[in-house]
Amino acid sequence: MSRRRPLIAGNWKMHQTAASAAVLVAQIRAAIAPESYADVDVVLCPPYTALSAVAQALTGSELSLGAQDVSAHEWGAYTAQISAPMLLEFGTRYAIVGHSECRGYARLGDDEINAKVRACLQHGLTPIVAVGETHAEHAAGQTIERVTSQIRAAFAGIESAAVEGCVAAYEPIWAIGSGTSDTPEEAAAVIAAMRAAVPGLARARCLYGGSMKPENAAALLAQPEIDGGLIGGASLSAQSFAQIVEHARKAVAAS
Repeated sequence: MSRRRPLIAGNWKMHQTAASAAVLVAQIRAAIAPESYADVDVVLCPPYTALSAVAQALTGSELSLGAQDVSAHEWGAYTAQISAPMLLEFGTRYAIVGHSECRGYARLGDDEINAKVRACLQHGLTPIVAVGETHAEHAAGQTIERVTSQIRAAFAGIESAAVEGCVAAYEPIWAIGSGTSDTPEEAAAVIAAMRAAVPGLARARCLYGGSMKPENAAALLAQPEIDGGLIGGASLSAQSFAQIVEHARKAVAAS
């Protein structure tokens, strides 16, 4: 099977105002080599308040817009939530679902994450489903058990044909923001286990997240199981983000 098309997604988390986000988009557009888009999909996921400004700043580019979360509900009395139809109005194509920070701060359970995935699919958004283990779980050798449990729950009851069009992201919680990533071989092994756990995921794109940066991106992206990255801190620097995109392009050329 030929290599899956890489996806590099920048998760800006709670950074950037509408004004500064537009500036960062302009810097990213200038930094990414135009030829990269022939081989790599690139997504920017700003805060909700910057979606409109980023959508405008992306006009005429090959960059795609993503959101950092999405409600499981379409409309209703759900104060502070943002639904898929609301996101689509801005031209949003992707939504991160189940990021560890959302699981922790908002106490998201497996059933709600599954409902969010279904909401994305119902409305034509591509979910980027994040899973990962804590430091304690990693130290106890429970990584595969924990991650496969999360990914099965996220896609429970969803047909394999629909799963193929989704994106999964392995983000070891202990690595996020730490500056220390998993080894390429270990990350690839976890992603291989994720693929085996859910019918259809073998053909879907699976990303690595958790302190991916220019210094380690080449080694991670050289792994055939790793189809790209969900990038946190490094996505806030246009040059760093562009370097990761370039490493993804080179991984395609080398395959």
